[in-house]
Amino acid sequence: MNVSVFDPRPCTLGEGPLWHPERNQLFWFDILGNRLLSRLGDEALEWQFDEHVSAAGWVDRNTLLIASESQLFTFDLETEEQTYVAALESENTVTRSNDGRADPMGGFWIGTMGKNAEKAAGAIYRYYRGELRRLYANITVANSICFAPGGRTAYWSDTETGKIMRVALNEDGWPDAKAEIFVDLGEEGRLPDGSVTDCEGALWNAQWQSARMVRYLPDGTQDRVIELPAYQTTCPAFGGDGLATLYCTSAAVDIESPDAEQGRTFEVAPGVAGLPEPQVIL
Repeated sequence: MNVSVFDPRPCTLGEGPLWHPERNQLFWFDILGNRLLSRLGDEALEWQFDEHVSAAGWVDRNTLLIASESQLFTFDLETEEQTYVAALESENTVTRSNDGRADPMGGFWIGTMGKNAEKAAGAIYRYYRGELRRLYANITVANSICFAPGGRTAYWSDTETGKIMRVALNEDGWPDAKAEIFVDLGEEGRLPDGSVTDCEGALWNAQWQSARMVRYLPDGTQDRVIELPAYQTTCPAFGGDGLATLYCTSAAVDIESPDAEQGRTFEVAPGVAGLPEPQVIL
């Protein structure tokens, strides 16, 4: 497949791509650069923050819910006003937020991790209608948060384990069973990073230090592989006309003498459409 560069700006740690369905616009983060990025045609956009920011959901046309290293807050894209929503391990200086995504019930899942990937320092949380609840503890690198069509299954990963997990959800979107292994990449020596599902219920996973995205069918069978120019691929998101474009962020961090491709944001037409990102209900 023909992979092209969507945005050439290098991110130290690109993450959290989000296609805003009302603005028809892609947003993503450079976590270690404390930046939110976007573009409108040829215009490159950027917002700078005082601490690490990593993931977002959309609240309305002008408002994002953003996860930082210490809190959830809303951000007005027009006025740049920030409004505190909830503390996120604000007393713990070891951790920061990492991967996150809105669920079909209007909740927002967000993972944390140690800033130096300290073992078991992180967790996975869900914010839903005013409540932030910890779902899973002792996570080293929280990733792969996404949801099956219909919203009754969630996926997540602790990258260090090499496993993508799957868990059933109740009608309000809370875990309703014990998490089970969906895909085990350990034997391949692969590291699962961010994931997103498509309209057929398959999961696309960006694999850290593998320069690729892989599609897994709902039964966990590997279906296809898309190779990318960046070694450290981090997270995919569907967007564009008909949600037929698959974007993927990447990272240049810890690569000695990185070439121009590392840290860029890429796009490809994978031949299947995605699902609209759900609206967060505050």
